[in-house]
Amino acid sequence: MRKKKKNIELQGIKVENYAAEGKSLARVDGKVIFIENVVPGDVVDLRLGKNKKDWAEGFVTAFREYSPQRAEPFCSHFGVCGGCRWQMLPYPLQLQYKQQQVEDVLRRIGKVELPDITPILGAPESIHYRNKIEYTFSNRRFLLPNELHDPAVNPQRNVAGFHARGLFDKVVDIDTCYLQVEPTNRLRKAVRDFGLERDISFYDIREHQGWLRNLMLRICTTGEVMANLVLGYEDEGLTKELTGHLLQQFPELTTLLVTINPKWNDSINDLEPRVVHGRGFVIEQLEDFRFKIGPKSFFQTNTRQGEALYRVTREYAELTGKETVYDLYCGTGSIGIFVSRHAARIVGVEVVPEAVSDAVGNAALNNIQQARFFAGDVVDVCNDEFFAREGRPDVIITDPPRAGMHEGLVNKILEIGAPTVVYVSCNPATQARDLRLLDAKYAVTRVQPVDMFPHTHHIENIVQLKLKG
Repeated sequence: MRKKKKNIELQGIKVENYAAEGKSLARVDGKVIFIENVVPGDVVDLRLGKNKKDWAEGFVTAFREYSPQRAEPFCSHFGVCGGCRWQMLPYPLQLQYKQQQVEDVLRRIGKVELPDITPILGAPESIHYRNKIEYTFSNRRFLLPNELHDPAVNPQRNVAGFHARGLFDKVVDIDTCYLQVEPTNRLRKAVRDFGLERDISFYDIREHQGWLRNLMLRICTTGEVMANLVLGYEDEGLTKELTGHLLQQFPELTTLLVTINPKWNDSINDLEPRVVHGRGFVIEQLEDFRFKIGPKSFFQTNTRQGEALYRVTREYAELTGKETVYDLYCGTGSIGIFVSRHAARIVGVEVVPEAVSDAVGNAALNNIQQARFFAGDVVDVCNDEFFAREGRPDVIITDPPRAGMHEGLVNKILEIGAPTVVYVSCNPATQARDLRLLDAKYAVTRVQPVDMFPHTHHIENIVQLKLKG
């Protein structure tokens, strides 16, 4: 170790193993060093950031040797944009580390007795798997390291792409994104080129001004394509010209919407998209179930792996056709509808009223008569009067956001005491925390990790719990 300008630098450090959340680790004199953007087997020079007694964060300053486990990234924007950060790992190794992550957090955080964890379900397609993408238009281009001190390079340039990792105000000018099938790249470039040719203002996130702001694209397995063009302010003539241009160039667009967003944030949940062409929604399909998806609807981003996730959920519910199933955090009703043919009754509860409206519509679309959906907080909704009217659950399915379940809901599930609980999670760490609380009455009986997002460290996990005794 040597000190330089109060920063500790380490040289020739071998990366030993994967840690979690996309980081790997090395050990120096008994201290664990967490490092990003490396692969086990790499030998690197580091500069330490946070430096505690037992652990530190390390930032790579140079590679001495590359791990034989490394793969060649397929995207020219790897390491610059905020997505696909694991491209340097072969996909089988990504799955191995994700399996390891699930096992580690369930044991380290959950501290509950576990069965053998089933091998992770990998995605059959590791590119072109996203059905939804949102692009950003900006007048602040992210500069590559070799451009930073080049006076000929202008950072104030209009671009279309994704935010640079960790930077809210810099956007990477994307040429080809491999996350979504065409016409995703052609649509983005068409809007960008329209703006460049007519010298239209791209959004300035610092000054909160500009016309072209975002482009949300949803491309379904049914072949339907929805584009929502988000603009900073109303310009009727220019909007008509741009939307007409897109409809002429892209006859495959089944729905085109425009949303005016004058706010300082990108959320459109409190805005009203305006339909320019089509029905204002698209239809996606899981097995033979059809789902109506609008510009503000939540739906599993990876359709094919969404099917796999829901099939395991249905299997873990162990339905015989006689059960009342409570679908908590039901969203647009996709899980409840997916398992409905095997249950006597589906009761969905969701805090977002618009999502509940979508769920009711999706149940009608699939002729599901035995499903009812309710808007409100589960802790408030599920009282004795509600149970008397809707029936107590035989099976609870819960699919909370990344933060996991509120402790009040965990206590409510313990109070309800349904024989079977199926917990679907997009964050095994918060799931493990909740399992520790549920251990008061429930035993973990089955565990199935599912990879929904290849080339990222994100992982879904499904746990079956059975009432003890």
